[in-house]
Amino acid sequence: MESKGYRLHWLFLLLLLVTPATGTELLLLTKYRPGMVIDGWLMSEKLDGVRAYWDGSRLLSRQGNPFAVPDWFIQDLPPFELDGELWIARGQFEQTLSIVSRNYHDPEWRRITYRVFEVPHASGGLLTRLHKLEAYLKEHPLEHVSVIPQSVCRDTAHLMEKLDAVVAAGGEGLVLREPGSPYETGRSRHALKVKRYDDMEGRVLGYRPGKGKFKGMVGALQVEIEGGKRFYIGTGLSDQDRRDPPAIGSLITFRYHGLSSAGIPRFASFMRVREQPSPVPSSGQ
Repeated sequence: MESKGYRLHWLFLLLLLVTPATGTELLLLTKYRPGMVIDGWLMSEKLDGVRAYWDGSRLLSRQGNPFAVPDWFIQDLPPFELDGELWIARGQFEQTLSIVSRNYHDPEWRRITYRVFEVPHASGGLLTRLHKLEAYLKEHPLEHVSVIPQSVCRDTAHLMEKLDAVVAAGGEGLVLREPGSPYETGRSRHALKVKRYDDMEGRVLGYRPGKGKFKGMVGALQVEIEGGKRFYIGTGLSDQDRRDPPAIGSLITFRYHGLSSAGIPRFASFMRVREQPSPVPSSGQ
């Protein structure tokens, strides 16, 4: 177990010397709060997939690294940008992440679909932007590419009814978009996530060693969230997570219950790795 500690130590030192890839500037969701006026907004299911940005020639991760994607997967994608999720099905996030993190020769890529929710930098409101891809797909049908369906939210009761249905079917939640809002990047008040619990993403910076029954393993993850706030997450980790923790630089998802006066998530609990830290090679021939 001591060797594990040394490996973690040297991994940390190595990553300090490596300059990470520059992340692609993307649209980020704001959490929906009761009382917000969302009548007439567009709602869609929040797919539990791996974020993927098509820049017209490469399929990039949220960190800006090209996926090792098979040529057939991208060869007929449009010459304009897309933003969406690499996805298999509800409840299949871990399998999806495992597949898209592998080499492009892996036949499991045939299980992956690209579900698009945005056409960046196109003009008009959301439906107009998405129609640009829909028109393209009519001329160039791709079985693995589709637009995530949007429906009009009548009121809060309608929103909660839809949320209950999605969660009961094993879904994660909903996304609300203001239909007339132009495309934007960064945290947006025109794009909301709707869930039954609070969650957030953070970057793993390091580890705190375990004590007692966790001696020789990881006791907690040091995490940094948006705004540069840092804290430790020690709950929600399985024994396997403690023996082989998320790599430094990983983007993880955690649950929490409100924020402290300093803006630190309270009672944070690890859920899963959202994205691996290391760049992957681009597709081959």
